[in-house]
Amino acid sequence: MSNINKEYIEEYIREIIPKRTELIQSLEEYAKENHVPIIHLEVAEFLKVLIKIKKAKNILEIGSAIGYSAIIMASSMDNGSLTSIERREDMVNLAKSNIEKSGLERVNIIHGEAQEVLPNIKQKFDFIFIDAAKGKYMEFLPFCIDMLEENGVIVSDNVLFKGMVANDDLVVRRKKTIVRRMREYLDYISNHPRLTTSVIPIGDGMAISYKEDDK
Repeated sequence: MSNINKEYIEEYIREIIPKRTELIQSLEEYAKENHVPIIHLEVAEFLKVLIKIKKAKNILEIGSAIGYSAIIMASSMDNGSLTSIERREDMVNLAKSNIEKSGLERVNIIHGEAQEVLPNIKQKFDFIFIDAAKGKYMEFLPFCIDMLEENGVIVSDNVLFKGMVANDDLVVRRKKTIVRRMREYLDYISNHPRLTTSVIPIGDGMAISYKEDDK
């Protein structure tokens, strides 16, 4: 349970989600057994809908882990490409292996720290998914805004962080810095002149930001 929604609500939503492929289910089991954080089931479904509505063709993901969300997103595109950045070499290898099993093409996993990789990417994207180190979202954002096409979308995951971001009573001492930085991030994207942002209490909290036309 994420502390964002009542457990019975989460359970009901997950019960009505269509059966996933064997590969996706195996990745969910692997993540659970090995304590690898992946997106919640309801978040995965929501991402699919957003990508289809947007008709995304070029997706950037920050934080690959085992490739679960990359496969979810890439499978939701028509003839699109996805670039994903991951700092841990073991996760990069796992992600590449899982993507190969999926049979998906035009998915590129880049090994490195996002702050170092992002300045070297010259491509434009119409959809960006941020799901990496929670305390570094503000560092990623300027690059993301620059790389995002007009009318593009940035989705930031885990922005309510087990409810701590919204309620001081829930804050664990060792997480105070992350909570403070996430609050700063949410305040920034909610008031940025080029972004229209909505925070959604789904999963562990998602922020959806739309980049306005350059007028």
